[in-house]
Amino acid sequence: MMRSMYSGVSGVKGHQTRMDVVGNNIANVNTTGFKSGRVTFADTLSQTTANASAPTGNIGGTNPKQIGLGVGVSTIDTLFTDGAVQATGKNTDLALSGNGLFVVKSGSETYYTRNGAFEFDESGNYVMPGNGMKVQGWMGTNGVLNTTGAVTDIVIQTGKAMAAKATEQSVYSYNLKANPPIITEYSFTNGTTTYTRDSTNNPGYYIEASTSQPVTVTFSDGTKTTYTSGVYTVGRSLPVTTSFNFYDSLGTVHTATVLLEKAAVGTMTYTDSTGTSLTNQTGTAWAVSLGSTAKVTESDGSTTEYKLGTNTLTFDENGILRTATAFAPADPLAYDSQSAIAKDDMSYTPEDISADSAATISLTATVSAPNGSTKPQDITLDYSNVTSYADINTINATANGNAAGTLKSISIDSSGVITGVYTNGVRQSEAQVAIAQFSNAAGLTKTGSSLYQTSNNSGTANVKAAADLGCTITPSALEMSNVDIANEFSDMIITQRGFQSNSKIITVSDEMLETMINMKR
Repeated sequence: MMRSMYSGVSGVKGHQTRMDVVGNNIANVNTTGFKSGRVTFADTLSQTTANASAPTGNIGGTNPKQIGLGVGVSTIDTLFTDGAVQATGKNTDLALSGNGLFVVKSGSETYYTRNGAFEFDESGNYVMPGNGMKVQGWMGTNGVLNTTGAVTDIVIQTGKAMAAKATEQSVYSYNLKANPPIITEYSFTNGTTTYTRDSTNNPGYYIEASTSQPVTVTFSDGTKTTYTSGVYTVGRSLPVTTSFNFYDSLGTVHTATVLLEKAAVGTMTYTDSTGTSLTNQTGTAWAVSLGSTAKVTESDGSTTEYKLGTNTLTFDENGILRTATAFAPADPLAYDSQSAIAKDDMSYTPEDISADSAATISLTATVSAPNGSTKPQDITLDYSNVTSYADINTINATANGNAAGTLKSISIDSSGVITGVYTNGVRQSEAQVAIAQFSNAAGLTKTGSSLYQTSNNSGTANVKAAADLGCTITPSALEMSNVDIANEFSDMIITQRGFQSNSKIITVSDEMLETMINMKR
């Protein structure tokens, strides 16, 4: 009877512990990022009144006779299943999905949490506003993130300034139409005389049209058009105009215009991607020219003088850009001396193609300010991503560099990258939020305020970017508690019945003891 009473007592204690966990789960049903707990039971040591015996030739074996001595709490587990994601509309809130936790620090102490209710404080620190702990991650350097180093505090100051950066490169992308119509003839009238230039007698002749000197152009596809502006060269296509804005060292914006004309079809020698030298390969050449006069007067009174380096692009018969040598040049260009527009007064002068070509072309822009200062600026025109296939012309140039600006807003993406938007229109990666993953997240120690710390059984933190760990961050949202109210109420009923049943064991055992005592009377 005493054993049954102690078993009942252990059952009462165990179910009381379970009720405590259920109560804590329900209390935290609306706690951001809360992970529910669960209790599992195991029986305690049993008292053996008779051991088991093996079978013999005369009698079979017998099982042991054991009386259980009650129940004990086996584990109190933390269930790290994902909670539902609730949109908040606050751009600094983060909801984390997957096996990971945010990393925060208080002084030298590191903590981990699923509560992504973060914001920036007065000093630009990205923090948990309830306790001031600083969110950890990687800071960007001039928009470049390196997530292989140690994590640090994320600090993005409001009104952060961005210095002006001179343009160093303009990258060309997409396709340059491989089959544009070629000019086979043009005619114009100067005074009372009409002149005609064709590909047989006048290859390479060029002229500029104007309202006073219209030029009628005949193309290889049989079409004929009269123009009152533009430069036209026998044996070439109409120029493809590409323009891009570039910035000088003070952040002043300028516009450079570069023209590309299909100039010739011939043979060339180049080295392919395997390192094999190929000779006498069929290819096409494009001449690159400045699309404006060599010296431009700016609105502020300054002048910009342009100078172009190697100016030939070559594509093989498959439309792939090649760095070629020994390209068979076309006929040299010749200014049409009968034109009413002098050569020095033309809007631009087309360039001859050369025997050598490259994927990059140097452009030097020299800005001369009104006070006499001169700033030469080298810009690399990178055509390495350009192809030359038929029928489509989508070539486009994008230059780096920027004017000075200040940070006006930030946004965060699903990988935790914090992007700053500046008043100069530049979007720059400022920082990236770090995520920690543990071999046994359930082994972490709860420290209150939705925080965890490592324990002897949690394993060490593997700190990486969210995508590297298979986690997803939802910005402008928070992770809700993963407590299931229906499940908790069911557990509450089961726990209550278990508590009542164990209580009954104690009262019945007590009554039996009282009856035994009364037998003496």
